[in-house]
Amino acid sequence: MDLERVRTTANRAADAAGWILREKLGNLSGIDYKSAFNIVTEADKASEAEVIQTIREVFPKHRILGEESGTLDADSAEDRWIIDPLDGTTNFAHSYPFFCVSIAYEHKGEVLFGLVFNPVNNERFQAEKGAGAFLNGQQIIASATETLDASLLATGFPPDTKNAKHSNIPEFQYLTDMCHGVRRDGSAALDLCYVACGRLDGFWEFKLNAWDVAAGALIIREAGGIVTCPSGCDFEMESGHILASNGIIHEELKRELNKVSEHARMLAK
Repeated sequence: MDLERVRTTANRAADAAGWILREKLGNLSGIDYKSAFNIVTEADKASEAEVIQTIREVFPKHRILGEESGTLDADSAEDRWIIDPLDGTTNFAHSYPFFCVSIAYEHKGEVLFGLVFNPVNNERFQAEKGAGAFLNGQQIIASATETLDASLLATGFPPDTKNAKHSNIPEFQYLTDMCHGVRRDGSAALDLCYVACGRLDGFWEFKLNAWDVAAGALIIREAGGIVTCPSGCDFEMESGHILASNGIIHEELKRELNKVSEHARMLAK
C-alpha cells in the first residue's frame, strides 16, 4: 500500500472537514439526538460526508467505518478507513473549542496511519507505523514523568453516567487524589494526542468506539507511549476500553485504576 497517497488523502480530507467545522462553529441551525444524552449536529454529518467523498475519490474500493454512516462496504476486505468527523460533538454544540477530526487507515487489521486535526488552533497530529509521530511537522515524544503522583491525567465518561453500568466516576474521584489532576475535556482523540506530545501523562476511558481511538492510539505508540486495555491486556479498539500513558507510569496507573475498579464492582454486587 502506498502510504504517501494515504497520508495525502487523509490530510486533504481533514482540511475539508476542518473548514466545515470552523464555518459551522457557533452557527448551528439545530441539534439532533441519537439517544437521550448523545447528540449529533449538521456539522458531524457534513464533515463525514466530505471525508468519505475525499477518500472515495482516491480509494473507491476501500471500506470505511464512520461514526455517523456506520460501515460502508467496498471490494477490498484488507483496507479500511476509520473516521470520526467530529470528536467532541457536545463541546462543538456549545462552542467549547476542544474538538477534532480523526482519520485512521487500517490494512489487514493493523492501523498504519493516523491523523487527528484540531481546526480551532490548527494543530495536526499524525503518525505512520514505524515512522514516529508528529505535530505540525515536528516530531513529538511522550513525557518523561516518572510517577503517578507527579502526573497529569485525562479521562472521559459515557453520555449517560446516571444509568451507565460503568460510569467511571469512582475511578475519576480516586485518581484525582493521587496525581496533579484529572482533566475531562470531552474528546478522546485529542486527549490521546496530548499524551503523545507530553501535555498529559496518561489517559483512560471505557465504552469508546473504534473511531474515537484508532488514530490516537497509533500516534501515542509512535511517540514512545504505551496503549493497553485498562487491565493491561493487549489493546483492542473494538473493545471500547483503553489505558494509554507515557509508558513510564503505565504499570502504576494500571494498578491503581484496577484497584478502584475492583472495589466499585464489589460495592455494586
